[in-house]
Amino acid sequence: MKFQVGDPILVLHSNETGEVVEIINHEMVLIDVAGVQFPIYIDQIDYPYFKRFTEKKKSTEHPIKLYIDQIPIEKKQAKNRTSKGIVLQCIPTFELNELSEEIIKELKLYLINQTDQSLLFTYQLHFFGKSSFELNNEIAAFNTFYLHNIPFEDWNDSPAFSFNFFLTQLLPNKASNFNTILKIKPKQLFSKIENMKAQNEPWLTFSLFEFLPDKKEEEILTISTIKKTLDVSKTKKHIEPPRTIIDLHIEKLIEDWQHLDNFEILQIQLQTFEKYYDLALLHYQPSLIVIHGVGTGRLRNEIHDILKTKKEVKSFVNQYDHRFGYGATEITLQY
Repeated sequence: MKFQVGDPILVLHSNETGEVVEIINHEMVLIDVAGVQFPIYIDQIDYPYFKRFTEKKKSTEHPIKLYIDQIPIEKKQAKNRTSKGIVLQCIPTFELNELSEEIIKELKLYLINQTDQSLLFTYQLHFFGKSSFELNNEIAAFNTFYLHNIPFEDWNDSPAFSFNFFLTQLLPNKASNFNTILKIKPKQLFSKIENMKAQNEPWLTFSLFEFLPDKKEEEILTISTIKKTLDVSKTKKHIEPPRTIIDLHIEKLIEDWQHLDNFEILQIQLQTFEKYYDLALLHYQPSLIVIHGVGTGRLRNEIHDILKTKKEVKSFVNQYDHRFGYGATEITLQY
């Protein structure tokens, strides 16, 4: 390998200098240029010493004085960037096996925000429906965020990538939050890798969103909007009645649930909770009891995390109740 971690480099096509931060494989390295990290082929970089040697030395003569009104105004050229959505990028790293054959060791995962909006996001990786990795963070507009590495053999364990995005600044007619679940089957991954090799590309990409989703009709007509613009007493006649107690055991919600994995069950339970929470607000309920069971505590923790973000929640408590034991949370609401 020509370069080592920490070596200063020069990017040939842009004449920018940086340094090597990681060796990806024998053809690629990860470099840092002015605080931005990205992968690059080694034939596209070189050591900067020749550039420094051939640059003209600065003159030792005293410069001519210029007064501030003589300095021309520099016109900044705005970067013309087109929004292309949000992408999950996978960069494979290679190693040699006993037969000196090049095989994939692991894949590095990056989240790429190709929009002009900064986004908060929550990310979860599941194998066979069980959570394996979680992350909450923020990604700036037109930026790349490193997530983590996944060993190549783990892709046989039915990975599911769950993303929830939240706008840091609300936009008219755009959803304030949106989510997606990406499931990549081994056969699909292997096909992508073969195409990557055939086209001599350094990475795989999977589109999460091609553009920021528009608001749905029900989101545009928020609860606060309904209360301000409509007669709530008349509106109640056309919506589902509220519940003071919500039982989130999956067998209470749908009949055919045996084929679902743990992750899919959790999503149904959380969607049901959000639905009846919104109905409770619309009907000005003073309180709400959510039966989540005991189990591993995953559903309870997810609901508690949601409640911490709700401004209408005055308090919530998970304590022993003779009806539900420790398997329920009581929520007190304020308006």
